[in-house]
Amino acid sequence: MSSTTSPPSFTQLNDLACAKAGGMVLFATDDWFAVADNLIKGDPPQWKEGVFTEYGKWMDGWESRRKRLVGHDWCIVQLGVSGVISGVEVDTSYFTGNYAPRFSLQAACLPDGTTFPTRQSKMGTAASPQQITAMEKMKTEKWTELVPMTPLRPGYPDTCKNYFPISSTQRWTHVRLNMYPDGGIARLRVYGIGSKDWSTVKNSELVDLVAMENGGVCLGFSNAHYGHPRNAIGLGRAENMGDGWETARRLDRPPVLQADKSGVLMVPGCEWAVYRLGHPGVILKIEIDTNHFKGNYPDSCRIEACALSPKEEEAVFGTDSAATGKWKTLLGPTKVCTKLV
Repeated sequence: MSSTTSPPSFTQLNDLACAKAGGMVLFATDDWFAVADNLIKGDPPQWKEGVFTEYGKWMDGWESRRKRLVGHDWCIVQLGVSGVISGVEVDTSYFTGNYAPRFSLQAACLPDGTTFPTRQSKMGTAASPQQITAMEKMKTEKWTELVPMTPLRPGYPDTCKNYFPISSTQRWTHVRLNMYPDGGIARLRVYGIGSKDWSTVKNSELVDLVAMENGGVCLGFSNAHYGHPRNAIGLGRAENMGDGWETARRLDRPPVLQADKSGVLMVPGCEWAVYRLGHPGVILKIEIDTNHFKGNYPDSCRIEACALSPKEEEAVFGTDSAATGKWKTLLGPTKVCTKLV
């Protein structure tokens, strides 16, 4: 399996392993130069020129020491949202002479309550013999292989992104990232769609049908200049403005804005995003959260809905949401406000 050089379509899906979504590193063989927990940070990797720790150069990723023992380094990541994995991104940014030359990825669907040895996330440390023994008993090396041992490219701007499609349709809860034999990786993105057991949900229960944890996913959008619309269906409230959906300012706005009788500004066109709900349902309530957007929140919004078969969805994916003519208005043009504090 070889990586693709340009971002494939699966990178528009949710990052199931991201720490913001609840992802956690449960085990790592070695955290000497930089801890494995950095792999699942939501922010892009950073470079700090001339900054060193007592263990070596400061790096924003996972970097193990140069191995002087048999074997290779690996870590276990619990997905924040369990689901079907469509592809992974292995980012080696800034790891140029110290990147992991090869990697592989395995996955498992473990029952709730599965325990792992207590992890010490600290630079300059490695897994203890007791932790290694405990992990050997779990036989994680036998997990299903999603990506076989594959070469990675160095962390220069034109080679740092390594993309790998995955064809499995199974639900996964954990992944094992293997480095061969050692080195550094800046970020691991596990793209896919959440999978919820809807048989446990009562018919009268109020559920967020579009939330990523319940299987919601963004299928298309008009603009994502400052922030991807998938952020709007993430877990919890946004940490900051960058953790939401923000578009570029439209250049076709009139020089002088005017409003209609209801106070909605009259502008040509609009920005849009299409989401597939995690499960068909009756929509009773809608929440629009403009948290952090104080000088750039939208003037108004409109919400439409439709029922599409998989074939129909494929036909309209990524196209203008008004093109199919099957959409019904749930919420007409409505003014949006924000709390300026």
